[in-house]
Amino acid sequence: MTKTIKLTAAQALVKWLSVQMTDDGDRFIEGVWAIFGHGNVAGLGEALHGIGDALPTWRGQNEQTMAHAAIAYAKTKRRKRAHAVTSSIGPGATNLVTAAALAHVNRLPVLFIPGDVFANRRPDPVLQQIEDFDDGTISANDAFKPVVRYFDRIARPEHLLTALPRALSVMTDPANCGPVCLAFCQDVQADAFDYPESFFEPKVWRIRRPEPDPRELEEVATLVRAAKNPVIISGGGVLYSDAEDTLAAFSREHNIPFVETQAGKGGNAWTVEFNFGSPGVTGSECANRLCENADLVIGVGTRFQDFTTGSWALFKNDGRKLISINLHGYDATKHGAVPVVGDARVTLEKLSALLHDHKAADFDAGSRSRWHEAVKSATAAPEAGVTNHLPTDAQVIGAVQRVSTDDTVVMCAAGTMPGALQVLWQSAKGGYHMEYGYSCMGYEVAGAMGIKLASPDKEVVCFVGDGSYMMANSELATAVMRRVPFTVVLTDNRGYGCINRLQIECGGAEFNNMYKDSNIEEMPELDFVGHARSMGAHAEKAADIADLERKIVEARSRTKPTVIVIETDAVPGTGAGGGWWDVAVPQVGGPERLERARDHYNRNARDQRTFN
Repeated sequence: MTKTIKLTAAQALVKWLSVQMTDDGDRFIEGVWAIFGHGNVAGLGEALHGIGDALPTWRGQNEQTMAHAAIAYAKTKRRKRAHAVTSSIGPGATNLVTAAALAHVNRLPVLFIPGDVFANRRPDPVLQQIEDFDDGTISANDAFKPVVRYFDRIARPEHLLTALPRALSVMTDPANCGPVCLAFCQDVQADAFDYPESFFEPKVWRIRRPEPDPRELEEVATLVRAAKNPVIISGGGVLYSDAEDTLAAFSREHNIPFVETQAGKGGNAWTVEFNFGSPGVTGSECANRLCENADLVIGVGTRFQDFTTGSWALFKNDGRKLISINLHGYDATKHGAVPVVGDARVTLEKLSALLHDHKAADFDAGSRSRWHEAVKSATAAPEAGVTNHLPTDAQVIGAVQRVSTDDTVVMCAAGTMPGALQVLWQSAKGGYHMEYGYSCMGYEVAGAMGIKLASPDKEVVCFVGDGSYMMANSELATAVMRRVPFTVVLTDNRGYGCINRLQIECGGAEFNNMYKDSNIEEMPELDFVGHARSMGAHAEKAADIADLERKIVEARSRTKPTVIVIETDAVPGTGAGGGWWDVAVPQVGGPERLERARDHYNRNARDQRTFN
């Protein structure tokens, strides 16, 4: 006879999660971020209290941002560990949808457990319940369906027996990895059921390394041998496969330079001689020249986002071919690529063996040195005695760069800094964390906390603009409460400077981005230092670039977050690198500035060619 144990569904869920293990003997779900409300406080909340340290619970300030912390943690752990996030029904649940989309775009594992309506429907409609007039099975949580990899509604306690293993199988699958939503009906959370004791035996989840098809490898090897100007594009999949060293060795052995996407940057240090920086819209000049001339583009673990491809106007060689090494056929076959479906590390090792001693033709190695000189110039500190100009974002990056160490991790997500950092930041190995798949404003502060939780021995420096900081800053208080130290460099340019520049480049009038161009009655005087201090952080304002450098070094001795505010000039760009980006410009009407912008758009659009 099967032995059973009577538990509520909520108790069964947390008990099961507490014994799902990794190869290293750790819990795969380290803990649960929670904001309680009706819909999860009585059922899941009591169960989490009961299980205690076997599955820790952490309180956040906002559902979306505590989920951002969970996402940053999973990204830093290279998808080998994850967090769960629970909310009440209604606005608590829908606040999570943006975070779920962010995790989905970036292929990162997070377990979302929002409360849901009553399965028995007796008290319907309940507080915060969204009613669909034509479908009685719909709740607000159905909004998760397009933005998660797996969705299930727990409407009976025994649903957990199938839903939970499915959830973890998705989160640990290298190809299908992404967020999962288990919408947990609030009455079912409290329902008791006789669960098999065997259901709660510890289970180890191993992340597979799928091997490529030999026929696909042979085809790719033939293309590599025939190529005169090949280039490798190293994406985030290289990091998740732990293939950084393998890729660098492959590049060196076969004389093929590589460039790194936003997700792949920092996989190898900037000092590696075959690392030519980043491609595309926010790319280095030397990387973009390689890509323009390439007759063979070898993507490894990248989904070829438009910033990487210059909106597909970057690859100008008429004889170009595209190879895509990826775990998922969906990504591997994009834009007519010759696909290799398999783990990045295994595939590169096997491809290298097929190529034997083959080496590609020599390329302009000197362009890399010239590029680093350009970066040095763009990020140099202002000349001594110059105090009547605000520093540029590039100069702020230079200040952090000069005092950084091999243990420094810089991070960002939206605004000016992601592009500027991709172009200018000279990353140590593992020293770069960018959420640029969704480029979600408000990820930065919470994300910095998640990175530090995952890598407590690293120095985490969060770049955030005043616009993103205004959108979401409340997890700064959480970091103070939990004594999670990191440094926030808050660049204040009094508005959305990045989009204002884009608006101008597209021929638009300066409108509704900077405070000075907005429909307001009074210019705001925002005291970011006072605000951060009010949440318990150490906060101060840097007088200039030299002062910023001093304050970053001083922050390393603190056991709580430090916020350093510095005013910056919103007008200048990076001063180096870059490329075209397809942002539609009105075809007709408007003043001469729009006509000029449209002409510039048309000239670049003519270069847009995919590999089909």
